[in-house]
Amino acid sequence: MFSRRGFLSTAALVGASAIQGRVQAASIPEAATMDKVVMQPPLHPTSGPDYRPVVTLNGWSLPFRMNGDWKEFHLVAEPVVREFAEGMKVNLWGYNGQSPGPTIEAVEGDKLRIFVTNRLPEYTTVHWHGMIIPSGMDGVGGLTQPHIEPGKTFVYEFEMKKSGTFMYHPHSDEMVQMAMGMMGMVVVHPRDPNFRAVDRDFVFVMSTYRVDPGTYLPHVNEMTDFNMWTWNARVFPGIDPLPVRLGDKVRVRIGNLSMTNHPIHLHGHSFAVTCTDGGWIAESAQIPETTTDVPVGAIRVFDVLADNPGDWAFHCHKSHHTMNAMGHDVRNLIGVSRKDLAKAVGKLAPDGMAMGSTGMAMGNMEMPAPDNTLPMMTGTGQFGPIEMGGMFTVMKIREDLARDDYRDPGPYKFPQGTVAYEVAAPATEPARHKPGRAPMKHKM
Repeated sequence: MFSRRGFLSTAALVGASAIQGRVQAASIPEAATMDKVVMQPPLHPTSGPDYRPVVTLNGWSLPFRMNGDWKEFHLVAEPVVREFAEGMKVNLWGYNGQSPGPTIEAVEGDKLRIFVTNRLPEYTTVHWHGMIIPSGMDGVGGLTQPHIEPGKTFVYEFEMKKSGTFMYHPHSDEMVQMAMGMMGMVVVHPRDPNFRAVDRDFVFVMSTYRVDPGTYLPHVNEMTDFNMWTWNARVFPGIDPLPVRLGDKVRVRIGNLSMTNHPIHLHGHSFAVTCTDGGWIAESAQIPETTTDVPVGAIRVFDVLADNPGDWAFHCHKSHHTMNAMGHDVRNLIGVSRKDLAKAVGKLAPDGMAMGSTGMAMGNMEMPAPDNTLPMMTGTGQFGPIEMGGMFTVMKIREDLARDDYRDPGPYKFPQGTVAYEVAAPATEPARHKPGRAPMKHKM
């Protein structure tokens, strides 16, 4: 749900570069905010060139107003509370009520005027990652502009020189502010709506956090030992599915503002990487993939033909990135006697549970945990525990979805005979060849 913030006082306006009174504070647009954590419907254009709008996983696109030839947006940098998934909320910094901030959509050739109001306890800036813009609008505090002090508003003005997928984030106390969740995506659609046209267009940004169990604040100085791996500051099962109509050409835009790379894998299909934050990739240079690695500070966009119906896992292929609140110092106890282990644990922690002697499958376990802490592996499907977390969701391809229907269609109805099934186990252990012996001879 959008809400509106009041207009700001005249004294609030300062330019990202020397504005010299060109824009008066009375003309600052209102700043929309969002209180929902689920994907909002696409924001279709009401004027200008037509385009297929994006939808943001667990997010939304920022409304704008036209002022002559300028599209005007208003970002508010402020502390926010973000629900990573049901049962866990984290105190972050973001924009317009959420972290990440809303997606900004424009069209190639548009003139953008973006107002940025700072409601943080320290100064900030906004850098427009990947965009070709004037140096004085680049948002590097101290280098290309003064920092935006608390309570002040700056304005950025530039023309969108090229279409593509970009990001925005601070270049001001960057280690703290990005670690606290200050980031968002920018999508610039081609002027020609037929250029690389798709039927559905999804976007999200990846980030990582270290949030100790039972706490509400990330460690901003953490560099390697993260335990919450998020897409748009959500973890499975809190990440939206990607509902897709059978036969649709689908685009997925992925930004990476975490501190490690992520090999992103889609089941059941092959796809082609068609764009990066540097621009579109020629069709002759595209290769079929099922996994694409998204480096730190980069964007990868892939297009896929959704021609295989079903529920298809979509996730980072680093196994520990599909877990929540993971403790990296947990010992490997596979093969250890559970009975002896339980006795030892019981003496130290009467309410503790001995686990891990046969593996770490946790779907049917219930263990006490601090408040505001998610299970390491969670979620259920129609066949039982899914046992995932972090960077995991599902692309749900259905024949009967309407063109602009992005609602979760529910579990897939598998045609009879298409699900893996159990067979009777053999009565005896099958014969096995042991090393050093002559090969077994088969009787004809």
